[in-house]
Amino acid sequence: MPGIRPVTFACRANFRQPPEEIAAQILDLAKWPEFTGYAFLPGIRQAEFEVRTPEVVGTRIRVTNTDGSSHVEEIVEWVPDRRVQLRFGDFSPPLSRLATGFDETWLFRREGETTEVVREFALWPKSWFGRLVLWGIARVLERAVGRHLRQLVGGVSGADARGSESS
Repeated sequence: MPGIRPVTFACRANFRQPPEEIAAQILDLAKWPEFTGYAFLPGIRQAEFEVRTPEVVGTRIRVTNTDGSSHVEEIVEWVPDRRVQLRFGDFSPPLSRLATGFDETWLFRREGETTEVVREFALWPKSWFGRLVLWGIARVLERAVGRHLRQLVGGVSGADARGSESS
């Protein structure tokens, strides 16, 4: 809806792996159930390719959550040494009544032996009421994403994951 800003937030972590190895984990659907959600936000029960393209862009992944809800994540940008973007859509109710989509962007910056990963989210509301509800969802999603990043880092010495400014 024109004029309604998205709800945004970002989480970051430092990894020892190079960006391409981190990005490759996005295509490893067996790992997706490691996203366990947070509070009322469900985790992922299953992820499966709906469409898998050789160039990765255009790949669509059907996600079924632990509460039975579902959505599709489409890879819209794939530059695994710098940036990967996914567009979430086709939400089941009640989220389908509140949001047109979510954008998740993974940004990678390699310095020496460390890769800084920033996961940015933009949650696009359908209405002002939807924006208010999405703001609450974003607070919980930010905690879930931060925890997921810590799991991905998995005990790497000197690694950390944290949230950052939101709107």
